[in-house]
Amino acid sequence: MATHKSAEKRARQSISRNKINRMRRTRIHSSLKDLDAVIATGDRDAALKAQRKAESVMARSAGRGTLHWKTAARRTSRLAKRVKAMKKT
Repeated sequence: MATHKSAEKRARQSISRNKINRMRRTRIHSSLKDLDAVIATGDRDAALKAQRKAESVMARSAGRGTLHWKTAARRTSRLAKRVKAMKKT
């Protein structure tokens, strides 16, 4: 347990930061699952839309420190490759 003022503040900040980071990670996973579902249907236009959303969510999380920027870049690249591999309709 925190025994001085600054340690108490860090404990409070840690709790709120944990909530925010969990929310951001959940948003990332949800957008990736949505993109997977769209890719499975084969709708290229919808996949491009979902890809744009997923990339945006990951970039914002990387910019705020929840996700490492290289991890976000790697995932973005792999998503783009999957969408690009879809047949053009």
